[in-house]
Amino acid sequence: MKAITFNPENDKFSLKEVPVPKPINNQILVKVEAAGLNPVDSKIIYWKKMVNNMSQDWIPGLDVSGYVEAIGESVKNFKAGDRVLYHGDMFKRFGGFAQYALQNADTVIKHPELDAVRAAATPCAGWTAWRALVDKLRITSEDTIFIAGGAGGVGSFAIQIAKYFKLGKIITTCSAQKTQYVRDLGATHIIDYKNSDVVEEVLKITAGEGVTKGLDAVGRDNDILVADSLSYEGEMVELVDFCRPESYKNSFMSGLTFHQLSLGSGHRNGKKAEETLKKAGERFSGLVEDGAISVSVTKVISFTEVPDALTEMLLKKSTGKIVLKI
Repeated sequence: MKAITFNPENDKFSLKEVPVPKPINNQILVKVEAAGLNPVDSKIIYWKKMVNNMSQDWIPGLDVSGYVEAIGESVKNFKAGDRVLYHGDMFKRFGGFAQYALQNADTVIKHPELDAVRAAATPCAGWTAWRALVDKLRITSEDTIFIAGGAGGVGSFAIQIAKYFKLGKIITTCSAQKTQYVRDLGATHIIDYKNSDVVEEVLKITAGEGVTKGLDAVGRDNDILVADSLSYEGEMVELVDFCRPESYKNSFMSGLTFHQLSLGSGHRNGKKAEETLKKAGERFSGLVEDGAISVSVTKVISFTEVPDALTEMLLKKSTGKIVLKI
């Protein structure tokens, strides 16, 4: 089969012919229709040492839309021909940038009524946004929220989820060029992070109180901006780095609460974690099916274009959502 492989010896992505893997136990073999490209795929050069004995033909690709081709002997809930969608395990060898991929059946969902390209664009960013706002922050219409990085993958979905839950104030940061984009998604207040004191602006918008909920989808000290924008007993989710309460203003005396979130942790913490991952995928996909959340795909590419696309993503030279269509 054709596959994009990663060689940990030289950090190169290549298009190769490799054998089709065979599913065992609780695995399913998926014939890939489309696979979304995500920053975590390109950053394999940074996390490769977390994988013991990574092979020279490791296949990345976490977000996969396709059909079940074959099943392992323990699989009960899927059969050949079923259409599926999933967010894969970054520590498993046979990812989605290939004609066929392997995945644990317990973290796979029935494919939503969407075309393959749009579906493959959603899991990493969309399911993360759902888990952050719904599972961790438990947002309601009574909340106000500040989302750092509203024009990014997670941020853009988070704005739409907040709008769906009818939050009155949805505050976000972006560059001046992306203002209309995030406004169309549902942001009620937009701060140009390059030319504003972000915390001061959030406090102005909330009459000095701060927001009840916050999300950092950027990293690079944006956790400080989010934390310092919270109201008394406010809560925030950090997606990129570690929470560091000692760096936040009055975090103890304000009774703030901090959450860490890694979508991929759903693959390595038992059945409850797997069910949490699946439920997030099902709930988020339902909103996309119903038209409550829009999915924007910037570019659809072929196998030959994937190595360069991943390299450009690593160098932060690409923008928007890119999906491999097979």
